[in-house]
Amino acid sequence: MKKYLFVALAALVLTGCPQRPPEQPEAPVTVIPTPPVPEKPVPEPGETVPQPPKMQKPIDWDASVNPLVAQMLKADGVTPGSVLLLDSVKNNTNGSLQTAQATSALHNALASNSTFTVVPDSQLVTAKQTLGLSADDSLGSRSKAIGLARYVNAQYVLYSDARGDAKSPTLEMQLMQVQTGEIIWSGDGAIQR
Repeated sequence: MKKYLFVALAALVLTGCPQRPPEQPEAPVTVIPTPPVPEKPVPEPGETVPQPPKMQKPIDWDASVNPLVAQMLKADGVTPGSVLLLDSVKNNTNGSLQTAQATSALHNALASNSTFTVVPDSQLVTAKQTLGLSADDSLGSRSKAIGLARYVNAQYVLYSDARGDAKSPTLEMQLMQVQTGEIIWSGDGAIQR
């Protein structure tokens, strides 16, 4: 009896197994193209178009630096023929400025004077490396600048920074005597555009 029960159960299981239907090819899919979306929205008639932001005029660093350098060269206490260490211009504004261009304008303004001999960039880079400073070091601390100025035998250090609002900044400069640490001249002026 068990034998018949097993055969009947097997027959039920086998007849209950679904058969796979024969494979039929799928119907092709029809793609309906959509019209392209314009890249720039076209304003409705009578609608106002927003104005693009205004570009600021570039800074005229030469016009900003030259009057201050002229004042500094006439300052009391400056010994003609002295060596000057020019620190790079720092940006202390609330935005970004091209301070490398400002530093270059200072070099240009001081290149043609007979009062100071500016420490050449190549000598400055070598001195920074010898003292363990990065070539890009902006001499943020005055003691670091004085140490470097003494190493290159400079008698003066010129600090410069841009301050205030980046849209209308002010350039401030200070001339410091290396031996005493005394600020012998300071001046400021609006940066010209």
